[in-house]
Amino acid sequence: MDDSHLQAGKLPQHLLAELLGELHAADPRVVLGPKIGEDAALIDMGDRYLVAKTDPVTFAADNLGEYLVQVNANDIAVMGATPRWLMVTLLLPEGSRPEAARAVFDQLRRACAALGVSLIGGHTEITPGTPRPIAVGAMLGEVTKEDAVLTSGAQPGDAVVLTKGYAIEGTAILARESADALRAAGLDDAVIERAARLLFEPGISVVRDAAAARAAANVHAMHDPTEGGLATALREMCEAAQVGAVVDGAALPLLPECEAVCAALGLDSLGLIASGALLAAVAPGEAVALVAALGRESIPARVIGRLTDRAEGMRLRTPEGERDLPAFDRDELARFLSP
Repeated sequence: MDDSHLQAGKLPQHLLAELLGELHAADPRVVLGPKIGEDAALIDMGDRYLVAKTDPVTFAADNLGEYLVQVNANDIAVMGATPRWLMVTLLLPEGSRPEAARAVFDQLRRACAALGVSLIGGHTEITPGTPRPIAVGAMLGEVTKEDAVLTSGAQPGDAVVLTKGYAIEGTAILARESADALRAAGLDDAVIERAARLLFEPGISVVRDAAAARAAANVHAMHDPTEGGLATALREMCEAAQVGAVVDGAALPLLPECEAVCAALGLDSLGLIASGALLAAVAPGEAVALVAALGRESIPARVIGRLTDRAEGMRLRTPEGERDLPAFDRDELARFLSP
């Protein structure tokens, strides 16, 4: 793709790597700055790290505040940290009614209260030219130095564990934002309703998943699958750790609602935004115990593959044989909503 004509979604990884390579932290307390595959920054505050993350919500208008809190808190949690403080920039389209702002703030308050997060400030405005509400969160958390978890900590030979299933977030967004398109494609209203409920059942938070995983095993790495879906998250984890992977396609827990929605709209589920599932890398001898411990917390999980030497690449094992793990230049949600 020509970088002079960028499409909706994340920047292409090669361009992002180039831009990040030009950044250098002036403050030596920045222990971990921006890096592909890492979910948040770490700043040395003496006896602990301050963990900092910013993430927007741009494609979902329904329950915007809920999405914003959860996606930012997830990136704090997968660093082994506890989400503490949130700042929000809320941009509303011209012509918005006061009730729209009140609804977002109500969602923010409820979601923050559920996680014990304090909403400490931000910015709000009515923005000309904005077609839909846009919210940007800046989440801060903290973690003791010995408990910090980096995506780059994954090691060759590690088992890769995935919680719940995929793609929770993308399926919920499509059901909530594009229900008419799904009906026109022949999807039953009952399936659409179940898909929409995925936002809350099982939900897009992995905060509890990450805490349970850390308590149960010596987790080498965790990652939050977001834009680009599960396939991109696996590639990001491997890029951060400089490893390869073999993924067992038969073990991947594709949600039936996701399968139905993707089939109706002609989307590839592996490239659909997948918040709500946690990726974790652990020593192979700890994988069974980790899956069992998560199960005791009512968090379904399974081993979906293993990490290999980087030279072996990213492979997907299917009944027809092994092939390259799919790569997605942009999320399937972005491709559908902004073709």
